[in-house]
Formats: sequence, C-alpha cells, structure tokens
Amino acid sequence: MSSAATEDAAKAPEKEDESAEQNKRSPSDFLKAVLGRPVNVRLNSGTDYRGVLACLDGYMNIAMEQTEEYVDGQLKSKYGDCFIRGNNVLYISSQRR
Repeated sequence: MSSAATEDAAKAPEKEDESAEQNKRSPSDFLKAVLGRPVNVRLNSGTDYRGVLACLDGYMNIAMEQTEEYVDGQLKSKYGDCFIRGNNVLYISSQRR
C-alpha cells in the first residue's frame, strides 16, 4: 500500500470518532436540557413523581413543581412543590408533553 493510501485509511476512523463524539450526550447535558420541563423521577422504592424539574444539584437532590405522586401506577397525591433527596433517586426521564 502506498503511503498516501495508508494516511487516508488512518484519517477515516478519526472522522468517525469525531462525528460520534458530537452525537454523544452526557448525563449532565440531558439534565441541563430537561431543566424547566416535565420529567418523571423514579425512586428506589418504585414510587414515581411527575412534574416540572425546577432545579437539582450535584448530589441529585431535586426540586419539582406541579408534582404528582404515583404508587403502583395510581395517582396518590398532588403537590405544589416537591423536594427529593438525591440518594433516593433511581432515575430521571423526560416526559412527553
């Protein structure tokens, strides 16, 4: 193989890596994107809280507004504001409007 062909072959994976890096989103990017939007927060206990994500910190402590509490898929309570300690959070997902 010529040296030019070797250089072209070496550049091809670099271009793929660059485009893959641009498409990747970190959890931090996701959390910034859903701030102020409807989310579903699942706790370790299985309880779901659905509402608008007001803010969160590095410990995953969460403040939500217009929050509804669901236990086993059934609406149990509605809260104006809700604060959840981060060590109880299993995951946060975005909700479709």
